[in-house]
Amino acid sequence: MNQALLVFNSTPDYDRNVFTHNAIISGFVSNGLPRYGFEFYKEMRRLGVLPDKVTFPCLIKGLCEIMEVYEVKNIHGLAFKLGLELDVFVGSALISAYLKFELMDEAHELFDRMPERDVVLWNSMVNGCAQTGKFNEALGIFRKMRKEGVTISGFTATGVLSVFAVTGDFDKGRMVHGFVIKIGFGSDVSICNALIDMYGKCKFVANALEIFETMDDRDIFSWNSIISVTEQSGDHDGTLRLFNRMFDDGICPDLLTIKTVLPACSHVAALMHGREIHRYMIVNELAKDGKSGDVNNVLLNNAILDMYAKCGSMRDAHLVFNKMICKDVASWNIMIMGYGMHGYGNEALGLFSQMCDAGVEPNEVTFVGVLSACSHAGFVIQGQEFLRQMELKYGVVPTIEHYACIIDMLGRAGQLEEAYKLAQTMPVKANTVAWRALLAACQLHCNADLAEVVARQVFELDPGHCGSYVLMSNVYVTAGQYEEVLDVRHTMRQQNVKKAPGCSWIELKNGLHTFITSDQTHPEANCIYLVLHLLTSRLREQGYMPHLC
Repeated sequence: MNQALLVFNSTPDYDRNVFTHNAIISGFVSNGLPRYGFEFYKEMRRLGVLPDKVTFPCLIKGLCEIMEVYEVKNIHGLAFKLGLELDVFVGSALISAYLKFELMDEAHELFDRMPERDVVLWNSMVNGCAQTGKFNEALGIFRKMRKEGVTISGFTATGVLSVFAVTGDFDKGRMVHGFVIKIGFGSDVSICNALIDMYGKCKFVANALEIFETMDDRDIFSWNSIISVTEQSGDHDGTLRLFNRMFDDGICPDLLTIKTVLPACSHVAALMHGREIHRYMIVNELAKDGKSGDVNNVLLNNAILDMYAKCGSMRDAHLVFNKMICKDVASWNIMIMGYGMHGYGNEALGLFSQMCDAGVEPNEVTFVGVLSACSHAGFVIQGQEFLRQMELKYGVVPTIEHYACIIDMLGRAGQLEEAYKLAQTMPVKANTVAWRALLAACQLHCNADLAEVVARQVFELDPGHCGSYVLMSNVYVTAGQYEEVLDVRHTMRQQNVKKAPGCSWIELKNGLHTFITSDQTHPEANCIYLVLHLLTSRLREQGYMPHLC
């Protein structure tokens, strides 16, 4: 760019024309310096050089990048005076600009007046409407496009599929899928990516996986789309398997991949996977130390914090947290929650004090973490004091989540009557979470009488939840009331309530191993059960009695 400017400046004024000015403007815009391009355009106008149909598209693109909507309208006025407004390239640039600025009326008016509309212009309208949330208008333009016999391109199909991805219209999305196969675009990578996204957001994960597996070529967007689909469907193990396959295929993950996979590590407590991802981020300079105030940087650091906290590695979480120069309230909340859930009550409350000293205002989530920490650590008096101070000192009105934490805290401490009284008298109506917390406390302290009272409240609010029946059944088992256990199971059958099988997993060097109750599907099941029986026998020799635990 510097060389071009030197040549331009050394050119005599009489040799400078619109073509030389266009070259400089284009150079500025293409090199990410749109504001300099605009300043050069103004200098060009002062010298009396009139822009042409090449000047306007490049200039309008640059003005869009610096969000100068007022100047775009001025350019539009000049193009109208010069008779270039309806030129296909100038008109397309103006329409794209208006769509970007969500000036739909201006875009539609100019589009309708264009004497020549190529497929690029139609696509701009379809995609522009889709990206600004005007889904019905996007579909209307697509139908009009087909009615006028305009040849559909791959870009048209991706725009329409993005509409159905957001609206969740599976049937129409499938029709477009059939249409793109018919016109020969079925193997196009960008269209396959759009189909994966559409099927995933419509909750048809199997269809998305089928398209992904049949693709001959996959780019980073293909992998990100399918990984996002599996993670959103709750298949965290599948997300990690796909991530490993992505590495094996030689595709380097980007920040979007990382942001999708880290929550999967958090959900299944895959600490080794999480550490490998964090290491990859550091080596490839994807992780920042927090010196920048960039929001995305803070969000990424928070995702790493959350992963370490939920995987139980508070030491790693603490190291990341201390290196973060820029922390938001979520950063503090994640750490407080992490310490609380792992039983580090003193550390959680100490961090809360540091948070207040740092001038960060606690919010509702902060106090859920603080009260939960008090509950797990048995800090009953401190927990009750925090509840009293929430609104008076910190301006945070207690909600049902905070009262549920206090009920859980009192229940764990054996203060069942106080917990029950709070559930009945608190200013917000107790929900199933609060009552189930008390029911679990009744099981812990073998109080079958109160459990029956609490269970009636739970069954009334949510008769179809299997967890409540399982808790009540366990209460009776602990109390030795086996006839009542049979009654509970009979009620479950009558209500058609089914208990989901228990699931657990362990992370080893060769990946995650998932097990359900009485699982025989693992390839090494025989060895696993042999070792389990040996351990059980040794425990029994030491006095372990399963029916008493």
